[in-house]
Amino acid sequence: MNFQEQLNKLFVKESEIPKEFQIEEIHQREYLVNGEMKAWDGEVSEVHSPIFVSTPDGLKRKLIGTYPLASEVEATEALDAAVAAYDSGRGQWPTMSVSDRIQCLERFVKKMGDQKELVVKLILWEIGKSYADSVKEFDRTVDYINATINELKDIDRSSSKFEISEGVIAQIRRSPLGVVLCMGPFNYPLNETFTTLIPALLMGNTILFKPPKHGTLLHYPLLKAFQESFPKGVVNTVYGRGATVIPGIMQTGKINVLAFIGSSKVANELKKEHPKLNRLRAVLSLDAKNASIVTENADLDLAVSENILGTLSYNGQRCTAIKIIFVHQSVAEEFNTKLSNAIAQLKYGMPWEKGVNLTPVAEPGKPAYLKEVIDDAIANGASVVNENGGVTAESFVYPAVVFPVNKNMRLYREEQFGPVIPVIPFDHIEETIDYLIESPHGQQVSIFSNDATEVADLIDPLVNQVSRVNINCQCQRGPDVFPFTGRKDSAEGTLSVHDALRSFSIRSLVATKLNDANKELLNTILKEHRSDFLTTNFII
Repeated sequence: MNFQEQLNKLFVKESEIPKEFQIEEIHQREYLVNGEMKAWDGEVSEVHSPIFVSTPDGLKRKLIGTYPLASEVEATEALDAAVAAYDSGRGQWPTMSVSDRIQCLERFVKKMGDQKELVVKLILWEIGKSYADSVKEFDRTVDYINATINELKDIDRSSSKFEISEGVIAQIRRSPLGVVLCMGPFNYPLNETFTTLIPALLMGNTILFKPPKHGTLLHYPLLKAFQESFPKGVVNTVYGRGATVIPGIMQTGKINVLAFIGSSKVANELKKEHPKLNRLRAVLSLDAKNASIVTENADLDLAVSENILGTLSYNGQRCTAIKIIFVHQSVAEEFNTKLSNAIAQLKYGMPWEKGVNLTPVAEPGKPAYLKEVIDDAIANGASVVNENGGVTAESFVYPAVVFPVNKNMRLYREEQFGPVIPVIPFDHIEETIDYLIESPHGQQVSIFSNDATEVADLIDPLVNQVSRVNINCQCQRGPDVFPFTGRKDSAEGTLSVHDALRSFSIRSLVATKLNDANKELLNTILKEHRSDFLTTNFII
């Protein structure tokens, strides 16, 4: 049996899938708006898994279910509910005390936990993520929520004091911005979406939430938890095709914050729809073409192991993935050999298989696109240097190491977002710096070298090109307490447990001249707990 035949046999009959991973079709016929689960009897969108199953008629994508394909009418309904719930900052949620908002979110986390098994299974089936990584995504999301709650408590404790300067006394806190439109990505449809939705919610904003195209159904089991945990109109869902339902609500000018994770092209188009750009705050995580630089002074075994993680975790379908590798000419051949051998040791198969590293890619058009960029590289002088690299069976693409890549190839500039690894040989370190200077992206870079002078000489120019420089390790987002952002076209705003809370709020203060009459006035408000903003309550 040749390798192509082996790949074809990865897709089995539905009856051969372990029972605990089998899934019944879920046909969503309701959506959450203004605190109600509203019935839907209109057009629906079918959700097909990237996982094929073997049938008498050949391999077919597994139908997982359907969800509402709503229109601009329903999107406007959701917007109106969020606007009403915010009520120009006078609504129940934006004026609620921090401690009460935290209690609502803690209630949500408990209800979310009850849905873990189904949500994890849907992550696996909707986007082809391994079971282990699907569990990890759910657990990491819960950890993120709890860490965000704790961080807000710290911020609120620090804000409970008064500051006195030049005869003026003031209390400085953070207040919400208004209505937030949250749009997450398919690759981390739960975690990445919640890294914007949760802090935006906690700071008192009301939410319009549009699930990603791939990874929509997995949010359905959580809608009841949102409904039962928050006041009506605080969390509202928007379903339908983005190009149909989003421009109209942006054009109203009623969206105060755009929280979007996706392509810079789409983000730019959405921002342009807003009539008052100076009033729109954007929190964006966008394109990235993170580079890895392997110098002649690198530990090649370490470099290979970290670059394998960086390029092929979840098949390279991550914005933080390493998407291009520069290797010093003197060690390029050895590095490519070690990299190819390491890929050959990776387990490939279906997401439910224990210890699997490589699974089907999520986007239907991705295998064809990856073939295009590989063929383009070959036509311009490169080769696939690892055995079986680029061999494809339906939605499964075996990783390809492409060498030597140059400026004439699409792989040099395009973000491939899949299991293709472009490797560029270099003679002088300045070549790598020039690439990053010229690149429209500026998220992260990884440097592999044991020479302190060499590393230091790279750090100083590169921190002004990217937002994170990784030394002898892969590019990555975490830990979540670290700032996550990018330069150029890669991001706008900063996300971390602390920074996200700041991104979705603004500093507001209450101030007065320090005299006896005003002191008495403030003391009365504080003692009688007349205000949820002006307070010295200390959250434990």
